Parts: sequence; C-alpha cells; structure tokens
Amino acid sequence: MAVDIFEKRVMNLGPLGMYAKQADGYFMFPKLEGEISNRMKFRGKDVLVWSLNNYLGLANHPEVREADAQAAKDWGLAYPMGARMMSGQTVYHEQLERELAAFVGKEDAFLLNYGYQGMVSIIDALVDRKDVIVYDSDAHACIIDGARLHMGKRFVYPHNNIENLKIQLKRAQKMTEETGGGILVITEGVYGMTGDQGKLKEIVALKSEFNFRLLVDDAHGFGTMGPTGAGTHEAQGVVDGVDVYFGTFAKSMAGIGAFVATNRDIVDFLRHNMRSQTFAKSLPMPMVIGSLKRLDLIRKHPELREDLWKIVNALQSGLREAGFNLGHAASPVTPVILEGGIPEATQITVDLRENYSIFCSIVTYPVIPKGMILLRLIPTAVHTLEDVKYTIEAYKEVRKKLEAGAYADVMYDISKL
Repeated sequence: MAVDIFEKRVMNLGPLGMYAKQADGYFMFPKLEGEISNRMKFRGKDVLVWSLNNYLGLANHPEVREADAQAAKDWGLAYPMGARMMSGQTVYHEQLERELAAFVGKEDAFLLNYGYQGMVSIIDALVDRKDVIVYDSDAHACIIDGARLHMGKRFVYPHNNIENLKIQLKRAQKMTEETGGGILVITEGVYGMTGDQGKLKEIVALKSEFNFRLLVDDAHGFGTMGPTGAGTHEAQGVVDGVDVYFGTFAKSMAGIGAFVATNRDIVDFLRHNMRSQTFAKSLPMPMVIGSLKRLDLIRKHPELREDLWKIVNALQSGLREAGFNLGHAASPVTPVILEGGIPEATQITVDLRENYSIFCSIVTYPVIPKGMILLRLIPTAVHTLEDVKYTIEAYKEVRKKLEAGAYADVMYDISKL
C-alpha cells in the first residue's frame, strides 16, 4: 500500500521544521516592526537591528518612498498584466534594463521578478545535458538548486580553492570533449554568510587555460562593491571577464526583483528561454519605477556607499582589535565566529535580544561546521558609530560569558519571554 504523503511529511518535518514549536516567532519567523532602520521593535521592545540587508539605507529614503507611493498611485499594483512575452512589456521595464546594463558594464540586461527563482532559471536556460556545471561549495541555495535541475554533470570545488577548481575544470574539459558540450563556472561575488569575496580575478585568469563561461551571483556586491558600486567584478577589475552578471534588488536597492546582464545575444536568448519569466507575471510597475529611482540614487550619491563603508570599517576593525574572528570578511557582511553548539547559540540569541537589545542573525550547524557559532552582522548606511561601539562592548561581554560556560547552564523558556 502506498504511503500517505501528508502522513510522511508530518512524521518528518525537516531539519528546521522539527524545531518549529520551540522556535517559531522567536528564532524562526520573528516579527520586526516599525520603520525599516537601525532600530526597530521586536516583541514590543526597541532593538538595535543588524540583520537587514538595507545596505545603503534606501528602504526609507524620502525620495524612494515618494517614488514608490507616486508609482502606486499612477499605475496601481496590477499593471502590467501578464508575462513580459505576452502582455507585460513596458517602456519602463526596457529603460531599467538599459540603465542596469550600463551601470554594471554589460551590453544588455533582462529584468527578473525575483532573485532566487531568477538564478535557478538562468542556470536552467544556459546549459543542457551535454554541458558541465562547476560551482563553489559555499554557493547560495539558488545556485545549488539550479545546478540540481541540470540534467548533465556538475562538479563542486571547495570554497575559493582555485587549485581544486583547476582539477574540476580538467574533469569537465575531458567530459565535454566526449559530449560536445561546454562548461559553466558559477561563483558568488560576495558570499552572504561569510562576507568573503569570490576569487573572480583568479577564476577569470583560468580562461587562458580552459574554455568556459563565468556566471557570477553578486546579490550582496551589487551597489556596495567597487569604486562606483557596480559590483564585485568592478572591485576586482574583471568586468569584461565576467560573462554573465546577476544582481538582485533585495539588498542594496531595498526592493523586489533582480536582473541578469551579459552580451546582447545571450540576453536575447534568455528573454525567450527563461521559463521563470515566460510563465510568470511581469514585475509590477511600482517596483520598476521604484527601482529606477533607487538606481539613480546609487549612481548620483556616492555618499550613501561612503556612509555604509564608514560603518563597515569601524565595525570590522573594532571587532578584530577586540580579538574576534571574522574569517576572511572583505565586504559589508560581517561574521563573528565563536566556538559552541546549538544550545549555546540559542542562549546567546536570547541574551543579546533580551538583555542587550541587539537583534542579529545567528547561524549554526548544518549551515556551518559543527562546534561553531556565527553571529552575522549586516552594517548599513543608517547605523551610527555609537551603534558600533555599543555592539562591540556587548559582544565582549557575551564572549566572556560563553568562555565561562554560562550559556551551557541556562535554558530560557521562550514562552515566558
């Protein structure tokens, strides 16, 4: 007799779902309320927030709020109706694509509804069963899921390990000589969990030895990295070497949507072959108009990026001077790595939120290796140097408690908080 699918799922809720009763509303699906800023409310209490990717502070920038509101008034949230290919095309979608392409140094761009499904669909469209995908082991879930959809071979190289990448490229090259396929290498510009940069320059240099195309997911680098904010490929001086550039609006643009930029022929191919766009409604007009305003502010106001990096540099230098391990962070993403397991991480989270009024993301196994705790801080242009100083002092106290074993002896009852 066949197993009931619902019964099977209820019996195995998954690695996160198994903690739902204890964690929902606090550790998972917490509610931050109030204006998006460095200080918001959590469970009715004011907290200093380090967990929002509002890098440039555009979420509540007065010009952005005005543009969003006016666009909603002028167009409503429904227009344009239908998918881009059928009835959802507008001159504003085309304008945004042209401006995005010019900003990141590519011939053309294609606007996407969302980052996650956009990346999955880019990979699906670019390769067929004869091709081989080679990607970094620390790649975001959207890259991993896109690679899983691939009906051909895929090889993984250890994070930023260029020597091992060479080995995987040799394997891929040998295989494609037999299949008649090609090779697609996928990396990130900035890794959103650890804050280090993908080794784009070293990867591009391998093109002299191997024949492949390079796709870069720069969700955290777009708008924050490089002299103009164009991205990590600009920061590393390899704009031309990156064949396909992907950026999202969910981070520095504080919006919804994404884009892929490359040469004109490939953009035209993607427009006609990306299933996630062919069979999905066009991005609503207020989000398109709002994105044009956000992009304009990024280009014309470098002080937004300067304000961000003032906080980034103060936070990271202060933490390092205090002896904290930030790994190889070389972007706004700031990971603080401590020793401990899930029980300690749970208690640290509660202590920070309840006793220090600090809200940040805390990551444990299986996202990172066992025995480690990662406190991820996302500095923004709206944070202050006072926020930085307070947080560093709080982290010093938390580390002292952790080393003394205090968190191993305390168990908070979330229902009573």
